[in-house]
Amino acid sequence: MENNLISKKDLLDLTGISYGQLYRWKRKALIPEDWFIRKSTFTGQETFFPREKILSRIDKIKDMKEDASLDELADILSPNPGDVHANKDELLKEKIVTEAAMNIFVEAVGETDSFDFEKILFVYILDKMLQSGEINSDEGKILIKTLDGYYQSFEGKNCDLIFIRKLGVSTCLIVSAQNQIQFESGAKVVSRQNISSCIEELKQRMSQ
Repeated sequence: MENNLISKKDLLDLTGISYGQLYRWKRKALIPEDWFIRKSTFTGQETFFPREKILSRIDKIKDMKEDASLDELADILSPNPGDVHANKDELLKEKIVTEAAMNIFVEAVGETDSFDFEKILFVYILDKMLQSGEINSDEGKILIKTLDGYYQSFEGKNCDLIFIRKLGVSTCLIVSAQNQIQFESGAKVVSRQNISSCIEELKQRMSQ
């Protein structure tokens, strides 16, 4: 766990941002509150962050802030989806998702006339994992049923979708992103997708 964290001092030194910028971005919800982790050290209480996530987020903010205001960035980076609706043909025409992923979604949960942001997100995550070769179509149905059945209890929270496989048997689960999970011997973590990051990617893709 410790190796996955970076201290506030090291973060500011490494990225070249100021204390004021860091906390202004926090106030604007560009950086999630739960990424600020208070820990006791020999010098007292210090603030740490999940290393990979905070470094990636700061790089993204730096890249985007020239073309968008902080409020616009907050909307893009927020884990709370906007009021978005689209039909299947629109999503395919705009190449938000592929037809293969859409067909698996329909097989898993049935036809729908209109996709809200949540359903678009489910198909987007499925499509992403299909194209990477991490899962097959049958496993895709497992993924969709898990998201459709349990995602709402995590909505708005920083959570991960974990797909595991052992001896040819696959399953997936949704967990709070800060949780450390141990699996039994022989179980392979096929993919761990941070849903907040997927939301960011999808919002950017749909705004292009």
